[in-house]
Amino acid sequence: MKSFNLCVQESIQKYWELDGLSDYGVRTFQYNDVARIIEKLHILFEASGIQHGDRIAICGRNSSRWGIAFLATLTYGAVAVPILHEFHPDQIHDIVNHSEAKLLFVGDQVWPKLNPDKMPALDGIFGNSSDEFILHVGRTEKVRYARENLNRLFGEKFPMNFRKQHIKYYVDSPDELAVLNYTSGTTSNSKGVMLPFRAIWSNYAFAVEVLGHQMGPGDRVLSMLPMAHMYGMAFEFIYEFLHGIHVYFLTKSPSPAVLLSAFADIKPRLIVAVPLIIEKIVRKAVLPKLQTAAVKIALRTPFLRDRVLTEVRHKLQSAFGGNFYEVIIGGAAFNQEVEAVLHDIGFNYTVGYGATECAPIISYADWKSFKPGSCGRAAPRMEVRIDSPDPQNVLGEIFTRGTNVMLGYYKNPEATAAALDSEGWYHTGDLGVMDGDGNIFIKGRSKNMLLGANGQNIYPEEIEDKLSSLPYVTECLVIQRGEHLYGLVYADPDEVRGAGISEAMLEAQMEENRQQLNRVVPSYARVHGIHLMSEEFQKTPKKSIKRYLYTNYPVG
Repeated sequence: MKSFNLCVQESIQKYWELDGLSDYGVRTFQYNDVARIIEKLHILFEASGIQHGDRIAICGRNSSRWGIAFLATLTYGAVAVPILHEFHPDQIHDIVNHSEAKLLFVGDQVWPKLNPDKMPALDGIFGNSSDEFILHVGRTEKVRYARENLNRLFGEKFPMNFRKQHIKYYVDSPDELAVLNYTSGTTSNSKGVMLPFRAIWSNYAFAVEVLGHQMGPGDRVLSMLPMAHMYGMAFEFIYEFLHGIHVYFLTKSPSPAVLLSAFADIKPRLIVAVPLIIEKIVRKAVLPKLQTAAVKIALRTPFLRDRVLTEVRHKLQSAFGGNFYEVIIGGAAFNQEVEAVLHDIGFNYTVGYGATECAPIISYADWKSFKPGSCGRAAPRMEVRIDSPDPQNVLGEIFTRGTNVMLGYYKNPEATAAALDSEGWYHTGDLGVMDGDGNIFIKGRSKNMLLGANGQNIYPEEIEDKLSSLPYVTECLVIQRGEHLYGLVYADPDEVRGAGISEAMLEAQMEENRQQLNRVVPSYARVHGIHLMSEEFQKTPKKSIKRYLYTNYPVG
């Protein structure tokens, strides 16, 4: 197994003169620019007293400097703590504190919302989206000295100019901690996934093995998923950068209009997406064409059917830039209607399966061998089994083990013991079956995670916990409709009558509750509407709400 940091070092030296990272429409960094900034950050870390294994947190919108700060952290031998910029400020404070981070790199849009006093253990806070890393807070003399003298220290270290032969990065070991990635943003439920260098390397090696023959230096990719999540980190940034592929970071929110314009301009060689993005584009660009009277007649005519489907496929491929090998879809269940359409028109898509705890890949199949309805087969260096007496026919929990699997949850031995058994199997919490060829079919999720429109993990229990504390909310559930979240609320009628509340007043109170709730949750977890239930929720013998009964409850 090769050192991950050595892979970074060799890639930078190999692609020295190529364009590597771009903030789309703003600026571009060549590999030699990236190397120079990494070297400056290493000097900054050393002068600030950062030791190997210390934690460095990074929180901001995707950007070239975000990626560079991440690479600099790992190649120095420190531990990166990526934090989703859309988290509520208190959640960011909690993660910084729980991870015991020494430094924080923060984007311009996040910084004004934070309170440094609530992160007392930080030695320094730096802005990471400007032309230079600005020191926002320096609590030690070392940090202040390091930033004030950074350019001088760099010049003294490289008096005859900085060249690629000067690069010598920290050599990591396979089980050494590389990334601490939080699956949640609240202290009570936060689980810091400890990902070792072997898992980061193995995911990179996987991408080279399955895509390397289709992509190479000079190709382009559009990064639109949050780099604070391992899906976007691994397959829209790390693989591409180490493989000489030019990464473009979106500088705007990824609405369909923004994406389609960027696809047309960049013409990416690979597209990595969550289902909702693909579903939106298909519903907008494909389904209306297939539902016209003329096309319906043509589809029933054998000699016209293939011509129509080919034309629709070409138009959809063109909408994605027309240059991609395949679209890899993952992160949540894919809508069956949309998948059926893509399969019928012969679109080059595939669906993968992963988890933060596997950094993230568990299973995948190339689009040419992908079986519709599945999420591929076990990835290289990974095993998958179904905890069932008859894995092909009887539903069971999906277990996986291999090089990609985490070390455990940081400072949480109970959660670690529940997720990793004595034989090294990670218990995913997802339910599925597996056919004789090893294709995995997910049938349900015992974990109730929802996926935001831009790839954010949404944990409904966290929102429900806050909603249930608001006036006249006796019981509640949070469900998803497309890109919107809705709260289902049961208000105790005796309590309502006792307070002299009319139906109209109760509706008004629920709207006030919604607004209050949305002030304390991340923007992607805001509730679009609250629907009042006329009866109590149905429950199990343990008095837990039977959540699955309400997944498709009519709202709005």
